[in-house]
Amino acid sequence: MRDELERVVVPGADTAGERAHRVVLAAFAAREPVPRPHRTRRIAVGVALAAVVVGLAAMSPPGMAVVDRVREAVGVERAAPALFSLHGGGRLLVTSDDGLWVVEANGKKRRLAPYGAASWSPFGRFVVATRGGTELVALEPDGAVRWTLARRDVHSAVWGGTRTDTRIAYIDRTGLRVVAGDGTGDRLLAPAEEGPLAWRPGGGNQLAYVSGSEVRVQQTDTGRVLWRANRGPVERVRALVWSDDGGRLLVLSTHALSVFDGAGRELAHVEPDGVGRYTDATFVPGTQRVVVLLNGTDVVLRDTGQTLFRGSGLAGVTPAPDGRWLLVTWPRADQWVFVGPGGRLRAVAGITEQFRSRSGFPRVEGWCCS
Repeated sequence: MRDELERVVVPGADTAGERAHRVVLAAFAAREPVPRPHRTRRIAVGVALAAVVVGLAAMSPPGMAVVDRVREAVGVERAAPALFSLHGGGRLLVTSDDGLWVVEANGKKRRLAPYGAASWSPFGRFVVATRGGTELVALEPDGAVRWTLARRDVHSAVWGGTRTDTRIAYIDRTGLRVVAGDGTGDRLLAPAEEGPLAWRPGGGNQLAYVSGSEVRVQQTDTGRVLWRANRGPVERVRALVWSDDGGRLLVLSTHALSVFDGAGRELAHVEPDGVGRYTDATFVPGTQRVVVLLNGTDVVLRDTGQTLFRGSGLAGVTPAPDGRWLLVTWPRADQWVFVGPGGRLRAVAGITEQFRSRSGFPRVEGWCCS
């Protein structure tokens, strides 16, 4: 009976999907995610969309395609209304236009102050952040300030090193600078650089950064450049990321992804097909495997080509410290999506409201520590 029913041609089925798609996209474009709609209205809109989708899904395969597209637009169904816990444990650093937040494994959120971009110190003992473009601030996760350093146009601060010997690299008006974790010994390392920056894991105080058309790795105490390599297309580098063992360096730009070994030899250089673009990329913790976000839509494990998650308007990917979960940020749906073992999905809705963001989606600055 099922086979016979599936062979029945429903009049108008070929065009029904596209008509519904246009209606749904028009409704989605008209919505205002911030501030969030009144609950009653949201329920009413959801019921209306559900009625359209269910009707189409029952009609034909084109109807099922519409279901997929609606899910891409409005987010994961049955998303939790609040961040009750972090799937993968650890702690998050999050910035919004309301300031800097620390999120604990049990979902507890603490707003520290109106700081900008931030970074965990090794092992998550401290945080470095910027304030108002004029000050570098080292503080504890509870918000207690350890020291500050006044600098003009300061940004891109990152903290690296070991438990007992740490350095902070940052950019200000003069260029790339380095200061010890206790706030002493501040000095200029390279003039006129703009970031991004990435400390090589472990000891040695080795910093990767971009200078013109080159990627450089430099020993910051002596100033010695350990290696340099051509980074490929002359466009802004979006990210530099080391693997946990310090054996690989990922260099990401919009139209190219390169991986270098610890001696500066290029092991891979890939470019997206056609008009594609790279939105984000990172290593899976404890491995040298790369997860890539393509075109803001597909989270892909690069070595196998496996698609881990798909949605419209994705912004970034951040792995849990243990490498078992991946946090995908989804501004268009106002959601965070945790992608776990076996393809498990755990979504959280209303992210902008939870971090009091009025003009922009909260940014995940780091996930620490296993």
